[in-house]
Amino acid sequence: MFGGHWVYVVILLIVVLIIFGPGRLPELGGAVGKAMREFRKATTELTNEVTTAAQAKPEPPSPSASTGSEGATKSSTSEAGPPPS
Repeated sequence: MFGGHWVYVVILLIVVLIIFGPGRLPELGGAVGKAMREFRKATTELTNEVTTAAQAKPEPPSPSASTGSEGATKSSTSEAGPPPS
């Protein structure tokens, strides 16, 4: 994961230990763990919602509804008569 740069990870851990101290490290680890769990839960829920929405089939329009709107359009143009010359 880190390639050959394990030295940087060790240096980072030492700096964190110096900044926060040994007493706060368990508390800090718990907070990071909670944040990771919440993030994972949110991404899982979002993935499930997107998958459900993608799998849902849209209902085709009923034939009576589509002919009704076309019929109204045709009748309105036939009532208008020919264009003026």
